[in-house]
Amino acid sequence: MTEGADRRSVLTGLGALGLTGCEQQDPQPNPPLMVVPTRRVDFSSLEARHGGRIGIDAWSEKGAVSWRGRERFVYCSTFKMYLAAATLLRVQAGEESLDRQVPITSADMINHAPVTDPAIGGTLTIDQLMKGTVEVSDNPAANILIRELGGLDALRAFYRGIGDTSTRVDRLEPEMNRLDGDKDTIQPAQSRINLYRLFEASETPLSPSSKEKLLGWMFASPTGVGRIKAGVPVGWRVAHKTGTGGYGPTNDIGLLYPPTGTPITLAVYYHGVRASSDAENEAVIADATRLTLSALGYA
Repeated sequence: MTEGADRRSVLTGLGALGLTGCEQQDPQPNPPLMVVPTRRVDFSSLEARHGGRIGIDAWSEKGAVSWRGRERFVYCSTFKMYLAAATLLRVQAGEESLDRQVPITSADMINHAPVTDPAIGGTLTIDQLMKGTVEVSDNPAANILIRELGGLDALRAFYRGIGDTSTRVDRLEPEMNRLDGDKDTIQPAQSRINLYRLFEASETPLSPSSKEKLLGWMFASPTGVGRIKAGVPVGWRVAHKTGTGGYGPTNDIGLLYPPTGTPITLAVYYHGVRASSDAENEAVIADATRLTLSALGYA
């Protein structure tokens, strides 16, 4: 992809926030709240029971848990939360407008379009596209937002701008869900660090209104009720984004809010076996969440 005006615009917006890749060093895992005990949790028995491979990374004021945290997993639709964050940074920088109308055409359509398909021939605002992308994981909406952001290079620049030098950005929906080496993969530990940087760190690039908007969509999302949400105690709130590959990958990332205390940042990526059902794969994430919270002293 050539470095056109759209991409330069995005990089200018990121640079205004001190977030261009050349200016931002790799982040410390949790500045300034790094000193927490690491809880040892063995997820091998969970993997043995269900098959597949689990990657999990969690951090809270009580401690940290990690299993295969630096291995790579295809992220599927979990990236859509990060895409919305990148778009919100453009809005903050004056490079984008929430109420800008974007034409929706039949050429934009691919599978899973609950928001964009009814809008063919009309328009949706940038705000509506982000909401549809995060809340119900509309695939055409995600591709349109990537286009309006400035393309895959601009999305990659967003990750580098928040200190993430490892996440791969290679393809659009739906091709990005297919396994192809390291393409479109993320490390659970890096995803959890990204969540902390965006939502909990004092130096988050998101403005209070942007963070509130993004968390609102994550709280409202009806997807993945059998994943992280099924693994937290009664009375907890979960702001999350799911991702599913359809052939085994089943993911969920987000923030867990206990009734008191600070939230837990959690990233769970599970590449199950093809023979497993969606419900079985979701139950693995719920079990992994329960084990993690128990090790941290919450349950």
